[in-house]
Amino acid sequence: MTDVAIGPGTRVSLHFAIKLQDGQIIDSNFDAQPASFTFGDGNIPEGFEQAMLGLRAGEYAELTIAPERGFGMHNPSNIQILPRSQFKDMELEPGLVVSFQEPGGELPGMVTEFNDDKVTVDFNHPLAGKTLIFEVQVETVEAA
Repeated sequence: MTDVAIGPGTRVSLHFAIKLQDGQIIDSNFDAQPASFTFGDGNIPEGFEQAMLGLRAGEYAELTIAPERGFGMHNPSNIQILPRSQFKDMELEPGLVVSFQEPGGELPGMVTEFNDDKVTVDFNHPLAGKTLIFEVQVETVEAA
């Protein structure tokens, strides 16, 4: 084992769990193979990477990720009211995620409410505005 710390120019493998403050697990790979990434490659949100700076192989940490360092703050302008006619032949229900084709690719949005005329869709990330607990067990850290 080397004594390299997580930072720019390192390749990391780890087990992780992302939890809400009430302990609800959003995502975890503790029961699977470790995830691997190169620091700064864009595969992990920057705020999560920054929280891990300095950790070494074998270390365990529970890191608190503020909304602005995780998935951003909830933005009211990302909530759109669309005509019901855009949702023909769809069984709508609150919580339904619908993909919309945009010039840059697909954009998912969650139906929050609807009636016969209008559908309210929230395009914020589902974890926007939430403080998260990022639990990590670092397996390896190597110079990339």
